[in-house]
Amino acid sequence: MYRFVFFILLLASAMWAAASETPRSRDDEAIRKMLATRIDLQKQATGMVIGVIDAKGSHTISYGTIGLSDKRPVNGDTVFDVGSITKVFTALLLADMAQHGEVSVDDPAAKYLDAKKVKMPERAGKEITLADLATHTSGLPLRPANLVSKDPNDKYRGYTVELMYECLSSFVLTRDIGTKYEYSNLGYGLLGHVLEKRTSATYSELVESRITRPLGMKDTRIGLNSEMKSRMAVGYNNELAPIPNEWHFGALQSAGAFSSTANDLLKFLGALLGFKQSPLVPAMKSMLNVRRPGGMQPSTQIALAWNVYVDGEQEVVWKNGSVGGYRSFIGFDPKARVGVAALANAQTAIGADDIGLHLLDEHIPVDLHIPKPHKEISLLPEILDRYIGRYQFSPTDIMTVTREGNHLVGQLLDGQRFELFAESEHDFFMKIADAQVTFESSDQGPAKGAVWHQGGQDQRSVRIE
Repeated sequence: MYRFVFFILLLASAMWAAASETPRSRDDEAIRKMLATRIDLQKQATGMVIGVIDAKGSHTISYGTIGLSDKRPVNGDTVFDVGSITKVFTALLLADMAQHGEVSVDDPAAKYLDAKKVKMPERAGKEITLADLATHTSGLPLRPANLVSKDPNDKYRGYTVELMYECLSSFVLTRDIGTKYEYSNLGYGLLGHVLEKRTSATYSELVESRITRPLGMKDTRIGLNSEMKSRMAVGYNNELAPIPNEWHFGALQSAGAFSSTANDLLKFLGALLGFKQSPLVPAMKSMLNVRRPGGMQPSTQIALAWNVYVDGEQEVVWKNGSVGGYRSFIGFDPKARVGVAALANAQTAIGADDIGLHLLDEHIPVDLHIPKPHKEISLLPEILDRYIGRYQFSPTDIMTVTREGNHLVGQLLDGQRFELFAESEHDFFMKIADAQVTFESSDQGPAKGAVWHQGGQDQRSVRIE
């Protein structure tokens, strides 16, 4: 079985959905039905756009509207925030600069930083390299510990280079560099900053001059002009409540600050797959030459920014994005020369990852399950406190439960958090994914274990402390 708890915030129940329920083709009507289910029945967005490119050409399939109150239909030119797809552009900058001899992927990051202003963490005599940053194996955490924003919908607002230097100078690595995958926005923010320091250009200027302008990606930007704003889909959270403002990444913009369209992402894929001539092609191909164990499930390898999933002789290369109000996906099959882009205007657990992966590998099913409604009730704090503890589902899947006010909060080993809402004294549900937890307790004492319910399957755990 795939790792159980890990999928809560990645593909949710997609891997457990019955494969027989999933359309097995890239037929436009089949794709449109998936989007209709995702929007009309699962309520996972108001609008979604899928772009497909192969040897026959490229086109988009769209469903839904720009917003709940804006009934204009979405299309290939609708603008979405693409979040961490930004990391693909950052890694391509690194690869392109390496191709031109401006940097080496094996260079220590410290080589390009002022030692009087920042002391890079080291371990066992080894320095963090640019490849370590680009493959999420640097040992740096997901987020800096010294974020200043208190807005959960704009976590990185106000984060400066000085704060990043302060964080890096005081950070102590807990494992050897290059040995373990741990997704890091801090690492990618640092990578973009290093490339800025090497060239004396801003990150945005670098991406525009070396990637988006040469590829004709006029709608891929950090900071939108008024015309692009008029085409932007409204962003929503997982309950389809609008996100009030866009994220401001500050010094970490190279981790997730770009907006784009499906048509622009197809231009990028077109160059990557060799359908469009570009001097970037050697750098694009070289991004897959550096590989380390890791990546997002179901992948087992991480290249420069790209997750690599292997199914027999087939290889699928992909990256997703999750940012306030939006989910995004981009991927390709290098052997079949097929590429897919997918954009949705709600920040949900699944987004369009399962659809994008399925269009590249039909063995990966799409979650078409229609969740049943759940009604939240209030429980006394002393009842909630019975469930505080750590629950082990497998040697690598441990959920820590704490109480924050009148809610329980679960946290995974990688730091991802989610609220648990009571629907009975023992039964709780999540709003970010179609998953529920039943705590097993007797009398008035602490729970002895918990059962995770998702995708028609149950996974039992024991309370370990």
